[in-house]
Amino acid sequence: MSFMRRSASSAAALIAARPSPYHASVMLYEPNPSANGTSSESPRRSKRLKLEEHVDNLPDIEDAISSNNSGSKTQADVVATPVKRRKATSSASPSPKKGKPVRVALDTPHPTPQRWEETYKSIKKMRDNIVAPVDTMGCDQLGLSEMDPKNRRITTLISLMLSSQTKDEVTSAAIAALKDALGGTISVDSIISAEETTISSAIAKVGFWRRKTQYIKQTAVKLRDEFDSDVPKTVDDLCSLPGVGPKMAFLALHSAWDLNVGIGVDVHVHRITNRLGWHKPATKNPEETRLNLQSWLPKEYHREINHLLVGFGQTICIPVNPKCEQCSLSAAGLCPSAKVKSSTGKKRKAKALPELEASSSNGEGK
Repeated sequence: MSFMRRSASSAAALIAARPSPYHASVMLYEPNPSANGTSSESPRRSKRLKLEEHVDNLPDIEDAISSNNSGSKTQADVVATPVKRRKATSSASPSPKKGKPVRVALDTPHPTPQRWEETYKSIKKMRDNIVAPVDTMGCDQLGLSEMDPKNRRITTLISLMLSSQTKDEVTSAAIAALKDALGGTISVDSIISAEETTISSAIAKVGFWRRKTQYIKQTAVKLRDEFDSDVPKTVDDLCSLPGVGPKMAFLALHSAWDLNVGIGVDVHVHRITNRLGWHKPATKNPEETRLNLQSWLPKEYHREINHLLVGFGQTICIPVNPKCEQCSLSAAGLCPSAKVKSSTGKKRKAKALPELEASSSNGEGK
């Protein structure tokens, strides 16, 4: 009994009681700050709690999304790997700037592939008889209806930002919806004035629309503050914009400013040039492909090759099960990755040029 009394008295010493200021008959109990030197301050936060990475540290659109206009639409906001998050911040927070300038050229040029010009002309001849989605709904077409030159350039840039992991048809519809949502025209001021929900509702059918909504808002603010509300005229300045990488930058300069300073390489150009065996060894990403091509392809082709091969990749040299039986390169032995059906109905590999043979195993869609 004496032990229980001592325990009760000790507990009472640690607790202070006071009447409630709201009701006299109610007592409030709280730790006694004077007992045993106990402080009434809240306990210190554990150092073991880790802050998680903020979403803005994710790569730009071109790095985070593996394909562009590939003909397959992925879920809009599914990211392949789990993303750690910390306390949410305002969507207006700036995306991190790229530290390095875009590489211009290889130290040692890539060897010029044999018979490349014959291959190029054959593809061009095939494209003359084909109307691909890029011909009517490509990003270079979507700003043409804008009367103001600045707004035309802004529309082109926004179109490129929306086009990643999205079919041309969907991008075209999203630009039309965005114009309507912004009052009939896409401009820096109209984007800044609009609520994020207005933009996201208009572009909700494109891939990764939530992230692109943030990038569009951030880009408009940066264009207003640093570039006189216009599209920059250099690759490095364009790549300083949230979500813009080299491919978009080169294509934006082609379409918005009529400047030919490099090749815009998307997955079609990357896939097709590797299928043709133009890279030894095969390139691992579009940037390697761009630097290789720029080192040997005459400059007068730098602007048109993207449009040419994108349309070719949308209609004949598609990612899966390419239509080799419809491709003149197969019969001419110009494509080491070609597969054609024999008289027995079985697919066989087309005869390849010796200099292209080594690269044939790197083609897609085999």
